[in-house]
Formats: sequence, structure tokens, C-alpha cells
Amino acid sequence: MKTLYMIRHAKSSWEYDVSDDKRPLNKRGLKDADLIGKELQTVVKSVDRILCSPAERAHATAKIIVGYLDFSDYIFDLEPRLYDFGGNHVIEVIKSCDDSVDSLMIFGHNHAFTAIANLYGSEKIDNLPTAGVVVIQFDVNKWKNIDVGKTLLKIFPKFLK
Repeated sequence: MKTLYMIRHAKSSWEYDVSDDKRPLNKRGLKDADLIGKELQTVVKSVDRILCSPAERAHATAKIIVGYLDFSDYIFDLEPRLYDFGGNHVIEVIKSCDDSVDSLMIFGHNHAFTAIANLYGSEKIDNLPTAGVVVIQFDVNKWKNIDVGKTLLKIFPKFLK
């Protein structure tokens, strides 16, 4: 069994004149990431690998959420291919994951994450909102063999408020 946790970055700010990859989280984003971290603390028992887009808003989201989870820092890495909005690079990252990893958590962006959730999950979603989480389980032993799996969980900040 392989389990994929996909977490979209929290709400970012447009108030600064910075490049897209340098945009920080806004106040709502900080609060939503905190809410999601607290919720995941109660439902996530273990993760073998955590990969994150290097974009500031994704990295900040990951730091807040992972801070609530009792995982070693050595399983966390920035992955440039997750700074992808179409999804092809994200799928490459997932399918090339080492097979010793049974549970993979990734932090990234839309439209890629919504498209992947709909391509591989058993439940369709209109849009994975900022700070939203989708968890999909696959009945395979190798990441390269993933196909449609079972959507185990959807957590959106608006449901926690």
C-alpha cells in the first residue's frame, strides 16, 4: 500500500512586489496552515517522506504544518519539480519516489494538485482550496504503478472554522 498526502500551500499575499516564487503567506494563510497542522496532528500517524515546492508560500505552509507532526527533519526536502502548476512534474516526483517509502506527503500548487486528486482519487473535487489536504491510498507496492486509488480524506480549512 502507498499513501499520498497532497497539501496545497496556504493563502499567499499579493501585497509585495516580489516574484511569484517569493510570495509569502498572508494572515489568513498563516491561520489556515495552523488549523490544518492541528487537524493533521490528530489523524496522521506516520509519514516516510515529505517533499515541498521551493516556493516561499509552499515552504512556509510546510514548516507550519510539519511543526505539528512529530517527524524527523531528515525526511523533509525541497523538490524543485513540485513548483509546477500543470501536474506533469508532480506526477514524475510521485512515480519516481523510492518504493521503500509507503507514505509520501507533498506540498505544492494548483491547478496541478486538483488535477492529480481528480486523476488518481476516487472522489472528484472542484478545487483543492489553499491549505487543503487530499489523502489517496493506492493498492500497489511500487509508486510507478499507481493508478486510481481510494480517496481516504479531504480536509479543507473552511470545514475546521
